[in-house]
Amino acid sequence: MKGVIFDGRAARVVDDLAVRDPGPGEVLVRIAAAGLCHSDLSVINGTIPFPVPVVLGHEGAGTVEAVGEGVANVAPGDHVALSTIANCGACPECGQGRPTMCRFAIGRPTKPFTRASEPNTPLHNFASASVFAERTVVKAVQAVRIDPEIPFASAALIGCSVVTGVGAVLNRARVGLGDTVLVIGCGGIGLNVVQGARIAGASRIVAVDAVAAKEEVARTFGATDFIDARAVAEAGGSTVEAVRALLPTGVDHAFECVGSPTLVRQAIDLLDRHGQAVLLGMTPPTTEAGFRPAELFLDKSILGCRYGSSRPQTDIPRYVGLYRSGRLLLDELVTATYPVDDFDRAADDTHHARVARAVLVF
Repeated sequence: MKGVIFDGRAARVVDDLAVRDPGPGEVLVRIAAAGLCHSDLSVINGTIPFPVPVVLGHEGAGTVEAVGEGVANVAPGDHVALSTIANCGACPECGQGRPTMCRFAIGRPTKPFTRASEPNTPLHNFASASVFAERTVVKAVQAVRIDPEIPFASAALIGCSVVTGVGAVLNRARVGLGDTVLVIGCGGIGLNVVQGARIAGASRIVAVDAVAAKEEVARTFGATDFIDARAVAEAGGSTVEAVRALLPTGVDHAFECVGSPTLVRQAIDLLDRHGQAVLLGMTPPTTEAGFRPAELFLDKSILGCRYGSSRPQTDIPRYVGLYRSGRLLLDELVTATYPVDDFDRAADDTHHARVARAVLVF
């Protein structure tokens, strides 16, 4: 079968992948669509260290083909969206409803794949998912049954960009009715933060991006204001000044969705009293960021957030319901679809911000 692998030097499409049968508590899924997230590119460029060789991809949807012993939540033929949280369900974190903090679901990649050309070299799965393959094996807890009427290309995005962005707003920051929100970076995650803030009832949602063309889509998802960071800088100004021109006292919630120490500082500097900065952008593990600690005495907070602090088996059905009611935009996230053989073109479009989300189809 076809898939996209990274061997430590380059990512490429191969056609000789094989995946093992599902074991107890596992599910074999035939992938129909998979979103290309910047985290996949971060493995390729080294921002996210990961063992190789690895089958990439972590944002997917498809059809259950087979289930292992003891699986009851899905059955062959079901349409499913996949999460990356392969939590154990039994540790203290899982018992307290925090599956994203399960210590058995972080940094424990398995090796379910092989290649016909290198049968003695098993390949790792990425983020417990590896959806850039025609078929993958995941834990049953990662497969969430969805309405078969939802297009696979749209459903695929629920499993990462939606649960991360919308979840960061609703679960981690707990944005309230009338709050003010700043979103730095309008990629797939940022746009979902924007629409999460809209769903939460924020009164002002200021979106910031260095690509002026993103204003239209940001407003479609719910931004009340848009700041072109590049234009502001070229005019000799700063993003901080531009935001304060709109909201002089700062914002209640600032979400950094890029992974830049400079932008992290901007998010913190723009907080109002009691405000909180939520960091979603991925930086290299050794990157450091600075801020003025004295400002935090005004009850300000800096929050990390993994995967939207989500409970996938609860949150994904909730987001499906919001989509069906018209409140959550999914189809609008899919800028373009690409056959898996066009991975390089999809990656280039993603890297150069030509798309909100590129989706590989199988």
